[in-house]
Amino acid sequence: MSIFDLLFLALAFLTAVTLLAALYQLLHGRLARSWRILRNLFIAAAVYFAIVAATSLVLPRRYFNFKEPDCFDDWCISVDSIAPLPPDGAHASYLVTLRLISRAKRVSQRERNVVVYLTDASGKRYDPLSNPADVPIASLLSAGESIQATRRFDLPSPIRPIGAVIDHEGGFPIGWFIIGYETWFRKPDLVRFVQ
Repeated sequence: MSIFDLLFLALAFLTAVTLLAALYQLLHGRLARSWRILRNLFIAAAVYFAIVAATSLVLPRRYFNFKEPDCFDDWCISVDSIAPLPPDGAHASYLVTLRLISRAKRVSQRERNVVVYLTDASGKRYDPLSNPADVPIASLLSAGESIQATRRFDLPSPIRPIGAVIDHEGGFPIGWFIIGYETWFRKPDLVRFVQ
């Protein structure tokens, strides 16, 4: 957990306390004081979100190498390898090996809404082929457990992937509220295939 995660938790607590204070003032007939509290809370929230957005503009994209874990708290994912498969003419196929890792000491966990896709030099996205036999990225991992998953990708020939993107899509966008996450304007993490 980073310092910005802790800052977010502290500010969320202070927001709840401030809302209760505004409600208390309102219930006791002090409408003007309640409005001032809410106005100050709104100004503080606007400043905080401006900082979150501005930070996402200036922070560079995070790059990872093969077998280097990209972690979200105690859950990590790494791209261990990419292997070209025999071409079929119109497509170039690749098999990407992933590793799902739990660094937790006592609890089982999973990370939902994580996606992995390939990208080319122009930034175009290539999603994996759907295969019900694939190990889900959201698999439940025991404390300290590590499992392997693979994904197959077909790209039009002669396009070559430059890397695998690891991102969160869907679910509650908690990253929109925490300084330094890869939301707002910051590009998602990239595992580089070529240097």
